[in-house]
Amino acid sequence: MTQARALVASGVPSDIQGGNLLAALHRLPNSLHLDGIRLTTALPARLPPLPSTQQVALLRTAQEALNNVRRHSGATAAELLVEAPADGIDVVAAAANGQEAVDAVSRLRPAVVLMDLRMPVLDGAGATAQIRDRFPDTKVLVLTTYDDDSDIMRAVESGAVGYLLKDTPGDRIIEAVRAAARGETVLAPPVAARLVSRMRSPELPRLTAREVEVLRCVAQALSNPEAAARLHIAEATVKTHLLRIFTKLDVDDRTRAVVLAMERGLL
Repeated sequence: MTQARALVASGVPSDIQGGNLLAALHRLPNSLHLDGIRLTTALPARLPPLPSTQQVALLRTAQEALNNVRRHSGATAAELLVEAPADGIDVVAAAANGQEAVDAVSRLRPAVVLMDLRMPVLDGAGATAQIRDRFPDTKVLVLTTYDDDSDIMRAVESGAVGYLLKDTPGDRIIEAVRAAARGETVLAPPVAARLVSRMRSPELPRLTAREVEVLRCVAQALSNPEAAARLHIAEATVKTHLLRIFTKLDVDDRTRAVVLAMERGLL
């Protein structure tokens, strides 16, 4: 009971009490159910003395990262790499979801937050937007395994100053954290390439479901009255939809509208 009270009071997991953080990290492969993922560890021979809060943050970050690998990556192998803390950078907290991250920023006001994207309760983009609006002096640097266009755009639009992938070497992550603290934009090369490509390519127009139906009728060589009868709408409504389609596609005739829509995958 005395041990239990001490544990509750300190908030430090029992396996890292007494400065046993490295041993706890070495035990992670056996303590987590990794479902057949082969895990190797690359840990320093020793760590400098760390406050208990930082030890807890480091252990929980490692646990969460490995759980994310198990749940989302489909990987068959993973490496847990831990490096000694960089000079001038202190880890002050770890969070299991976006809401915990926002709460931690509210309490601690860190210069930089390393933010994952797909998390329970509140996702990374939502947490980033809240931090940007409520705590503008804190910069958010996304660090995630996801690099599809929608994730990148959501993170950037939410206010993240950078976007890194989790295969980024540790020394580059440290450099990125320092750059983010200075207010600089930091992007992984694949992410930067995707953003540039998206800026160069004009956004495809969006047709409503009804506009697509009307255009399909046109593609089948139906007249306006025939299209109206098939769709159970007025002929005037068909004409209105066609005018809107012409405007969105920047064309002035039915044939060109169909050809362009097919070229762009809208039909």
